[in-house]
This record gives sequence, structure tokens and C-alpha cells, in this order.
Amino acid sequence: MSLDRREMLRMGSVGASAVLLSSAASSVGLPALVFRLPPATPATVPLPSTLLDSSAPAGIDPRLFSKAKAALDSRRWIAHRDVIGIVDFAAASAEPRFHLVNLLDGSVVSHRVAHGRGSDPDHSGYVERFSNNFGSEASSSGAYVTAGLYDGKYGTSMKVQGLDWSNNNAASRAIVIHNAWYAEDQVAELHGKLGRSEGCFAFSRASQWDVMSRLADGRLIYADKLA
Repeated sequence: MSLDRREMLRMGSVGASAVLLSSAASSVGLPALVFRLPPATPATVPLPSTLLDSSAPAGIDPRLFSKAKAALDSRRWIAHRDVIGIVDFAAASAEPRFHLVNLLDGSVVSHRVAHGRGSDPDHSGYVERFSNNFGSEASSSGAYVTAGLYDGKYGTSMKVQGLDWSNNNAASRAIVIHNAWYAEDQVAELHGKLGRSEGCFAFSRASQWDVMSRLADGRLIYADKLA
């Protein structure tokens, strides 16, 4: 059956209209689908709560606490933020000057800790200077984060990593948390001061275990001496 020219034009116009309608539906439909997609939002992981104010717990220099808290707040990648270690090297080695501060309830547990002989060449019991240099046998100031355990000269010990320019050689210098006979309480009671380390945080055996158990798994330590 043949179609005349008028019929062909009519059918052609109908076909063209169908194509246009199909295209129009596509052009309207796709943007509508895209528009209805929920906007992408980055996943956020809230940080654990800590003390809401910056007031220092009793027995800790408020300036030192403020610096330690700022060191923690500026390093949001530190996951465990419930307990920090604050070392007040302005105090004598005979005093409990390594403070374990619970930032959730404000409680504090303090221990004696030895400093490096390079920081106290006259063995006065006080830190006179800091050093980050190899071979200095001195303590270093700044923020640290605790690392893994290992079995060394003093038995089970804990590595630390320095996070500031003033202590970034700590890991390479083998600065660690360990126990030592010269850091036992009886030494301080007998001599009025502890012995000296080679820059490590040296504790009595009982204190070392308490410190390591509370500060394990990448928690912050902040050490300094403020005038």
C-alpha cells in the first residue's frame, strides 16, 4: 500500500514530535534525578570529651597545664585524649613532678622521674638546660606521644616520639620510659635527689608500670621547665 505525499508528511511530523517529546523527557528527567540526590557530606568523628575549661588541677603550674592542653588540642590526630602526662622540670627530682592528669574528671596521680645527666651536669637535682642533640645525654622539652613496648636493658620499656623541634630526635636518641634503680623512692629519701638518666624518663619500677598503663596507645606527654 502506497502513501501519498500528504500522508507521509503527516506521519513524519508525528514521528518528529515523538522524538522531540522523548528528548525533552530525557532532558527534564536527568536533571530531576540529579537534583533529588542527597548532598554528599564528609564523615565526621567527634573527639572524646575533655575538661571543658582550662583551669589547672591542684598542684600543677597553670601555665604548664595550659601549654600541655594546647599541645593536645593542636594535634587532633591523637585519638586517646582522656589522660596526659605533664612533666614539670622546674621541680627537683626528689619531688613527684611527672603528673598523670585525667582530663575527664580532673584527678591527678604524680610520680618521681629522673632527668638526663646532660641537663644537670653538677648533679644538683634540678634541670639546668635541655638539649635535643645526639650525645648530649640531656632531657628534651616539648610534646611527646607514646609508642610501642619493647624488652630492653631495663626490662619492658615504652618508646616515645618527639613532636616538636625541641625533641624531634627523641626516637633516634632512644629516649624511652623505663625503670632504674637510681629512680627508686629510697634513693631520693637517702640522697635528697634521684640519680640521672641519659635523657630518658626513668622511674621506679612501680611508677613506671603505672605511667605506662595509663599513657599507653599513643597518649600525649608534655615536658617543660617554666621560669
